[in-house]
Amino acid sequence: MALICMHDRVLYLANVTSPGEKQYYAVTLLMALFQGLPSWWKAGILYDIGCQLHRSTLKFCLMPKFSSRIEWGISVFHAFGHQWPCQCIYHPLKREGFGFSDGEGCERCWGALKKLIPILHVSGVSGC
Repeated sequence: MALICMHDRVLYLANVTSPGEKQYYAVTLLMALFQGLPSWWKAGILYDIGCQLHRSTLKFCLMPKFSSRIEWGISVFHAFGHQWPCQCIYHPLKREGFGFSDGEGCERCWGALKKLIPILHVSGVSGC
């Protein structure tokens, strides 16, 4: 999983070792980001399931120090897979501060790195 800035530059990477996209990977990446930013900065987060992560941060009080500094949105390509009310709230073109950012930097990053996937794939865990 990657945290990428609006210029499509990788800021942080996490090695996903369990099947599926777990929210704790995203929370960990965001905590690392906010620990390195000045305390007055805010950030707009575009994520495929940004609506669900936003709800989880509120429901389970995740990242209480940073939650007020986050504007949540859904990446453009994935927004249309969400229900209409969700699109109305989280689509970046309907939110202030996102401009024309599409939130698809991770997809472009993976497209550029896809040749490395077979040679870097972990096929098992050693007991040594």
